[in-house]
Amino acid sequence: MEEYAWHIGTESAGERLDKVVASYHANWSRVQVQDWIKRGLVKVDKKVRKGNYRVKIGEMIEIFVPPVEAQDIKPEPMKLDILYEDRDVIVVNKPRGMVVHPGAGNFSGTLLNGLMAHTRNLSKIGGQTRLGIVHRIDKDTSGLLMVAKNDIAHRALVEQLKEHSVERKYVAIVHGVIPHQHGTIEAPIGRDPKQRQRMAVVEQNGKDAVTHFTVLERFQNATLVECRLETGRTHQIRVHMKYIGFPLIGDPIYGPKKKKYSFEGQALHAKVLGFTHPRTGERIRKEADPPEEFQQLLEKLREESNPEV
Repeated sequence: MEEYAWHIGTESAGERLDKVVASYHANWSRVQVQDWIKRGLVKVDKKVRKGNYRVKIGEMIEIFVPPVEAQDIKPEPMKLDILYEDRDVIVVNKPRGMVVHPGAGNFSGTLLNGLMAHTRNLSKIGGQTRLGIVHRIDKDTSGLLMVAKNDIAHRALVEQLKEHSVERKYVAIVHGVIPHQHGTIEAPIGRDPKQRQRMAVVEQNGKDAVTHFTVLERFQNATLVECRLETGRTHQIRVHMKYIGFPLIGDPIYGPKKKKYSFEGQALHAKVLGFTHPRTGERIRKEADPPEEFQQLLEKLREESNPEV
């Protein structure tokens, strides 16, 4: 059983307990959190509370997450957008809103469930709950992922990630107009000491993180940027862009509380993925355009910036 604990800060004070807990982890849904609360697995200052309890500043939230059982994870036929596949590797374009692999209490509807229905050949290095999963992107981030179909390919791809030889480019739409064309954000990322459900740029206990960005298009109150990852920390682009004052549009954790645009989840898409094939040594590079809702937001921003066009 996994245990999580943190203290309520000013930004969460007054919110419902079930909402606060569900926002702690991208894989946790409101429904499963409510089930944990009913089962007494969530405590506030050592006491069991109802889901509609309004949390207060300084209260300690404790969660005791039941383990994921491998037998609960089943293949689920679903339409997968596969851009490349051979006997070693799959490159798949994950839609926004889909979790990559099952987590506690979240056994279905994930990318892994679909992959298990698509092929029986997935590497086992990550265990039964992460078959073939080499790296992840957030639930509400769309875009390209590489999946290993055997252990040899898995180890080779992980090594490339460690060596920073995997090409990973994202496109993001951020609040504000970035004045310079290029930039590099080099700032360590770790758990936010004040809001443990978040990541932040921290001076102590942080891991090195480097993000390079290029401005692609400027709007009246927003900017389209391309971000190239040198490292792969949790929420790296989202945290780094907020750190320099340009949070992602729609970001429920790092964006402003008052939403100017009706975009659910962060406007972030993993557009380019390049790596060396683990068997042939060939360089594989795939690219996928952002989803329709991302494109629609861009059109809206262009119309706002050029109302007479």
